[in-house]
Amino acid sequence: MGVAAAYSPNKTVDLRADAERLAHIIMEMQRCFILRLSKELAPGNVSFPQFFLLTYLDHMEVLTMSAIAQKMGHTTAAASGLVARLQNLGYVMRSHAADDRRKVMVGITARGSALVLRIREEMICNLMKMMAHLSPSEQRSWLQIYSKIYDYCQKK
Repeated sequence: MGVAAAYSPNKTVDLRADAERLAHIIMEMQRCFILRLSKELAPGNVSFPQFFLLTYLDHMEVLTMSAIAQKMGHTTAAASGLVARLQNLGYVMRSHAADDRRKVMVGITARGSALVLRIREEMICNLMKMMAHLSPSEQRSWLQIYSKIYDYCQKK
């Protein structure tokens, strides 16, 4: 197939229609996941951005406030607010870097890791319920597709 055939008007229309359908599906899936997740987060009074920060901290030993701000796409002041709330709940701890007392380091506590683990386990159980509605080959295809999308997002 030549380049012209790959970009024909009909293929562009089909691609757009498929993208519109996927946008609708993704929004509904996110709503479904977030509603289930919010039931888990509500008792601890942890917001979604705070939870996402906890999951990131759970994979790292410690992070600077500026690294947290960059990862979260926030200003350092906004990141400090997220961290302060999580610290008040006992999910993270702050300390100063040994080589530079001005540098604030943030690490997750055992309590924070336990929260991440509990919510992650709940998510896995929910995904297993959804996957049970798919054939084994559909399950593998779903994982392959999501893996490619994940890889694409990690490059951004």
